[in-house]
Order: sequence, then C-alpha cells, then structure tokens
Amino acid sequence: MVSDAREAAQGAPTHPTAPSPSGRRSEQSGAVSDVTRAEVCVVACADAWRGAAEIVASPMGLCPSLGARLARATFSPDLVLTDGAAYALTGDGVVEGWLPYQVILDLVVPSGRRHVMMGASQLDRYGNQNISCIGDWARPARQLLGVRGAPGNTVNHRTSYWVPRHSPRVFVAQVDLVSGVGYGRAAEAGESASRYHDVHRVVSDLGVFDFETPDRTMRLRSVHPGVTVDEVAAGTGFELTVPAGVPQTRLPTDEELRLLREVLDPGGSREREVPDR
Repeated sequence: MVSDAREAAQGAPTHPTAPSPSGRRSEQSGAVSDVTRAEVCVVACADAWRGAAEIVASPMGLCPSLGARLARATFSPDLVLTDGAAYALTGDGVVEGWLPYQVILDLVVPSGRRHVMMGASQLDRYGNQNISCIGDWARPARQLLGVRGAPGNTVNHRTSYWVPRHSPRVFVAQVDLVSGVGYGRAAEAGESASRYHDVHRVVSDLGVFDFETPDRTMRLRSVHPGVTVDEVAAGTGFELTVPAGVPQTRLPTDEELRLLREVLDPGGSREREVPDR
C-alpha cells in the first residue's frame, strides 16, 4: 500500500535513460552494461555512509560490509572499519590498530561516533525493528537472535537497516517485538531516547527508504533499476509515503565497479545474497 502520491510518481520518469533491470546506461555511449541488482544494493548501502566523518562503521551482512568498504575506498575516507571483535581495519582488511569490542561498547557507542547497519526480521512504518522473535513474546512461533545491541544502537547513534528480501513478512504494520527503537517510541520515551535517535536509511533489494516526513514514517526514497512503485507497494505491509517522481537508485561508477569486482569481492559473493529477480 502507498499514499495517494503513488499515481503521480508512476507517471513521472524515474531516470533520463532508464536501463534494463540488470543493466546501466553509459552517458557517453548509451550502451547498457551488466550491472546487477546486488551491485546496485552495495552502492546504496555505501551511500548510507556518504559524507561521514571519522566514525566507526559497523555493517552487518555482506552487502553492508562491501558498502562500508567501498565508501571508505571512495567518498568517505575517514571511516573506521573493524573486524567486529578486536581490530580496526583498512578497506583491504589490513590491521590498522587495536579496537576491541569492549572499547566500542564503552566509548564509541555512548559517544554517538558510530553508524551501524543492521538486519531486520521485521520493520514497521516508524522504523521499529524486530530481530528477537516472531509471534507472542510469551510463546513465540519462532525464536530469533534476541534484541542484542539494537536498543542501545538506536538510542545512541545513527542506525540503518539492510533487508535482502523485501516482502510483507518483513515490512509489517506492527513488529511483534521492538528490538531497535523507531521514531514513535523514541519520542514517547522522552529526550533520553530521542536526543541521539537517528534511523537514517533502509536499503532493500527493491529500493531505498528514509523517514524524512513530517510524521517520521517511512518514505520511498528511490527504486532500483527495473523495479516499479507498484512492486514496492506489493511487498510492503503498510502505507508508505511516496513522493511525486520517485527517482532511480544511482548506479555504480566505473571505478566503484572496478573496486567491487576486482578488489572487494572478486568471487562475486554479493550475487548469492541478492540474486537478480
């Protein structure tokens, strides 16, 4: 379901030279290359860290991890990458220094100098995230990870989400249990929860979303090449805000493709996480 702006959005061009679902059109030659949906997703994840200063990037999942490394190698060179356990790393995986997880918990998280991109088993229109269980908490139908660090992440520093399979089972009207705190609940909890609360982006295999609306509900920011607004609507279990003229998610530059294919992921693992639909 989407808002009334959907009809206007569908009538507007999404890209001046729209490519085929898995391709990209060169501005110089007009030829379509072989950019895949997975590569578009990696770049969309990377853009979540665009312009970031010296903060710790904590990506969870393959595409977010590749995205953080790509951002570090290109437009956000001050990003601090970690192995998630003990070391700070360069984009190529070379150890830069000692950064144990206890330091991240004691110093980095409370100071807000971190941007985590987590997964989500469920997400609602206010950005509440569930990674704990499906069904009634007292007797769940499925036990998942538990809330883990999601509450502390969402009230202390910028947080984004990665969803490799966009569906109504993930994008739900109401999460079964709140792990990551969304905008409505952060506001209700008061300044202690809302002061540093910042759910920045949601990236799925269909598009990119944000919460830049007056009521802080989820908005469709862009659709990936070959995806329509109707496809996003069919995969979403609540009403999205859809502005007129939804743009297409940007495509990788030639240098980003080279880094991704030759340096960061020469084995093509990204294609297993996000196969072309």
